[in-house]
Amino acid sequence: MQEKIHPDYHTITVVMTDGTSFETKSTWGKEGASLRLDIDPKTHPAWTGVRQSIDRGGRVQRFRNRFGMIGSDKTDTPKEAAKPETEK
Repeated sequence: MQEKIHPDYHTITVVMTDGTSFETKSTWGKEGASLRLDIDPKTHPAWTGVRQSIDRGGRVQRFRNRFGMIGSDKTDTPKEAAKPETEK
């Protein structure tokens, strides 16, 4: 094995989202560094099984609301109908 090509393997402290912490070995940071997690197994739905569903409407509906798809669908009504000019 060649010398001085491998990263330093040292002890760091990992701080979970709820404030609890534990020590582990890693190549991240420097000796004694503290790694704060934004997402961890205690809070992420992939591990907890609790899913938070926020209904914001579908992608197509959000697009239509934002850009007003005029004439793309017979059920849609245009936001502003064109009025013919009348001559006097």
